[in-house]
Amino acid sequence: MKLLSATIASLSMMMSSLVHAQQSTTATRSGADSPLLGDVRRLAPALEKYSQGALFGDVWKRPGLSPRDRSVVTLAALIARNQTIEMGYYLNVALDNGVKPREISEIITHLAFYAGWPNAFSALPVAKDVFEKRPRQ
Repeated sequence: MKLLSATIASLSMMMSSLVHAQQSTTATRSGADSPLLGDVRRLAPALEKYSQGALFGDVWKRPGLSPRDRSVVTLAALIARNQTIEMGYYLNVALDNGVKPREISEIITHLAFYAGWPNAFSALPVAKDVFEKRPRQ
């Protein structure tokens, strides 16, 4: 059962990456479908179901961490792994969940020492773009 759960979680993260790779870095949680999401629904409906169910329906709703804390952890993981394609989407999610731009700036700075300067510097243009396109917070 643990292996199945781990497999579903891995598939969910891959699905999330595929979906968000096609969205602009200014995507919001409005629910608008990207063309790729429509393709995934047509070609691999179970994959889309697992992603929406396991990742966003279960993992993000678990009571152990608040959505804000999950956003901080997710951003840290994306920055540490230099996954800038997904970063714009999750920066918007973090802002929607109450993480302040100054806190995101501090997260990026802090991670430079733990995840490497190049990874931190790669996050900056994505954050700049998201911050510029959102109303002041």
